[in-house]
Amino acid sequence: MAAAQSQYAELARQLSAIGAVKRGLARTLPADCPAGTAAVLTLLDRHGEMRMSRLAELLAVDMSVTSRHVAHAAERGWIERSPDPGDKRSRILRLTPAGRELIGELARRTTEMFARTLDDWTDDEVGQLVTMLERLRSSFGDCRDWRYRDSYTRTPMRHET
Repeated sequence: MAAAQSQYAELARQLSAIGAVKRGLARTLPADCPAGTAAVLTLLDRHGEMRMSRLAELLAVDMSVTSRHVAHAAERGWIERSPDPGDKRSRILRLTPAGRELIGELARRTTEMFARTLDDWTDDEVGQLVTMLERLRSSFGDCRDWRYRDSYTRTPMRHET
């Protein structure tokens, strides 16, 4: 059974307030590692080495934005860019040991922030939130593939490759 329309409206209001959580997470980042750079490092850690085009796709931003984040991380020695053996015009991006160390530090800071902020939550409540957020994200799938015609109809729009 689907939720009532009023519940969907409240969900929309609550999700729009998620900005406060994102700002809290951003405050845990080191001064020289803005959120975009942290996202680059996190994706390289999660998915392994990749081309810049794949990273831009995962970030859901255009290549110029991705390039700035990559340049910032490379200047600090957190990632390396090497020629792609299959296409000399492309670069393969990978984390360096310093980048892996920073990822560990980011994870530690994030974990500590959530532990402090949610100290009055039970383990079960945190687990329920994780489960529901995973389900919400899964329900949307790859949101870059969807365009909304109206408030009730989703039309898949597949990217050309």
